[in-house]
Amino acid sequence: MYDLVIIGGGPGGLTAGIYAQRAGLKTLLVEKLALGGQIAVSDVIENYPGFPSISGPDLMAKFEEHARSTGLEIKLGVEVIGTDLSGKVKTVKTSEGDIETKAIIVGTGASPSRLGVPGEVEFTGKGVSYCATCDGPFFRNQEVFVIGGGDTAVKEAHYLSKLASKVYVVHRRDQLRAEKILQDKVLATENIEVLWSHVLKKIEGDKFATGLTVEDLKTGEEKDYAVEGIFVFVGVNPTTGYVDVEKDQSGFIVVNKNMESSVAGVYAIGDARDTPLKQVATAVGDGAIAAFKAEEYVSEME
Repeated sequence: MYDLVIIGGGPGGLTAGIYAQRAGLKTLLVEKLALGGQIAVSDVIENYPGFPSISGPDLMAKFEEHARSTGLEIKLGVEVIGTDLSGKVKTVKTSEGDIETKAIIVGTGASPSRLGVPGEVEFTGKGVSYCATCDGPFFRNQEVFVIGGGDTAVKEAHYLSKLASKVYVVHRRDQLRAEKILQDKVLATENIEVLWSHVLKKIEGDKFATGLTVEDLKTGEEKDYAVEGIFVFVGVNPTTGYVDVEKDQSGFIVVNKNMESSVAGVYAIGDARDTPLKQVATAVGDGAIAAFKAEEYVSEME
């Protein structure tokens, strides 16, 4: 029996583990893959306070070292396949058996939808990005491409237009799917050009991306561009299917300011929740709040 089980070993989960251990909770953190989450594949991070420039793996190694120094119990290679939240004592069903706990923090994040084009996986973190806030500053005064036509793609294209010399938006349809006010803003921005009815075909490069090929769906013509920054925004899939709590229409867990879900004793943090900003800094704050409130919840049970 644990006081708290943290599902997910990203920045938020590791932070929650540190706070929970310091609060004296008997805590277990389970992670399906390796610690660090998506940020662990980022080449350079320049917006996490205290580290003007650090690689994702190096930053997450520091998180892990800190978490382990508190005595946090961590199990890797453990997949959560379901949960039973019906009683005060909750059950986390995993690939290695059931775990009983008084409280749960969900920190399994979300995965960006991929296009599946050649070069996308190879150059992820090396020119291909799924976060303009994270990586946009690396492409200051350069030409970049944004793939997608929804709200996120259009918002991020507008953000990038303030940094890049030119932003190409590649959209497979002949009109954007974003809110009208967002469309108007982007279409009125001088250094944004929309390639209507186009799709990305492939990304090329050596150690880093250096170019891409797009196809005009109406003519079948293909065109190559020399470019170093490619931002893909074609959807995000939250990893929350194993927990039955209130979610928004996209599957992100709905929480209040205390990171509390619709089920008492179940909290959600980072990219798994309905957050306006997906960053290491915000995940860390979420993890601290969730662990603090979990300790209060567990104390009241006793």
